[in-house]
Amino acid sequence: MADTADTAQVIIRPPLAWGLAVLAGLALNWLVPLPFLSAGLPAGWIGAAVFVLALMLGAWAIVTMTRAGSNVPTNLPTTTIVESGPYRFTRNPIYLGMFLGLIGLAIAFNSLWLLIMRVPFALVIRYGVVAREEAYLARKFGDAYRNYRSRVRRWL
Repeated sequence: MADTADTAQVIIRPPLAWGLAVLAGLALNWLVPLPFLSAGLPAGWIGAAVFVLALMLGAWAIVTMTRAGSNVPTNLPTTTIVESGPYRFTRNPIYLGMFLGLIGLAIAFNSLWLLIMRVPFALVIRYGVVAREEAYLARKFGDAYRNYRSRVRRWL
């Protein structure tokens, strides 16, 4: 069992938040379809390409963090500040990949609902996950994290 005293104690696990956003968007699209792209656009291919890019970003971030010896799940302690790979450009590449994945699915399914679901997802991640992670990392790593935070943007 994980020691919750040495975790960010986020309000929801990010993959669960993402899955709920996708399910809500698809359910709303099934009930009340709201397309937002023209019919002539190859939305499936464009959306798939965006989704694959999102998966690649997420995978790169997970591999980078794992190779650095830190834990990826939010319910486990963070063991080090990772500053390589995608973490050179953004402090939250996994969440950025999830956000981009929602955009890819919205395009692929031509669903305005999936695009709208980015808003509650982003709010939950920003305030219920990232804010708690940042406070936790500042407590745990002090100046090392504050220096990293001053050099690398939260998103892009």
